[in-house]
Amino acid sequence: MFIYFAYNLCIHSQLPLPELNVGNEQLDNQILIPDVTIYIKKLTDSDFGLVDGGNCFLGSSSIDGIDVGKFFVHNGSQIIIEPVPEAEEGLIRSMILGSAIPVLLRQRGLLVLHASCVNINGAAVAFLGNSGWGKSTLASAFHQQGYGLLTDDVLAIQVEGDHPITFPSYPQVRLLPDSASSLGYEFDNLSLVHSACAKRNNVLSEGFSQLPLPIKQIYALENVAAAENAIQILSVQEIMVELLRHSRATTLLTTPEFVKAHFQQSTSLIKSVPIRRLKRKRSLAALSEIVQLVEADIAANSTEELDDSYSLAGV
Repeated sequence: MFIYFAYNLCIHSQLPLPELNVGNEQLDNQILIPDVTIYIKKLTDSDFGLVDGGNCFLGSSSIDGIDVGKFFVHNGSQIIIEPVPEAEEGLIRSMILGSAIPVLLRQRGLLVLHASCVNINGAAVAFLGNSGWGKSTLASAFHQQGYGLLTDDVLAIQVEGDHPITFPSYPQVRLLPDSASSLGYEFDNLSLVHSACAKRNNVLSEGFSQLPLPIKQIYALENVAAAENAIQILSVQEIMVELLRHSRATTLLTTPEFVKAHFQQSTSLIKSVPIRRLKRKRSLAALSEIVQLVEADIAANSTEELDDSYSLAGV
């Protein structure tokens, strides 16, 4: 078994997952006990008999039009992958990290969002958005300004407690050729995700935040070009829409208990964390301006009370 750490979990995997942080086989002379175990094998009738659409979930994955296989996620602690014959290893890893892991994190009681996240002054600042909306590019722009990366795509939030916190994933960012070039990276030197993926992995040698951090602010990205970069206050109803559209695994785990938990967690997050819309000019040259805009907004919010827009009256 390969041993890794991600999302504050010790992960044992039969398949190498080079994206993740490697764990030592021993720590203080104690064998590391896995929180999660990943197997690559054929699913059995017993596995199929456990499927309930919730804590025992069976799904299938197609990535970039390529059938990858089935994945079974059991009680937030076990993933079984049954790939199609001759499946490319990069595709299998993408299925694990992009499909199975979000389900597993939801089973473990976390709110899981489609977002990148960076460490700004010891707190987490996240950017919600679908694939291709510029989350990774924006996170990379902050990283180049000296801010640590927490996650590139799957944001896991523990809502319960004094304040919501998020857990770091792994030190890689996926970039398209134009984004890589604008940030000063040679695209051809970046590592392949898989043969059908237009993006490549930029592996970070430093600047990866490895400790859980409190969530300071969340920005919902727009997928339309704006005349100017701007930050917009949202109503509670608009925030709920943004959280729903950018939540992971909600269309998969649809049993009543998971639907109820998601609503409760989203409501709790709104009470604790400002969520605003980030409108951007469609220009990679404007990245530094966006970084400065967010920096100024966070600094201003550090000394202000939450806007009345975050009152939950009527929710």
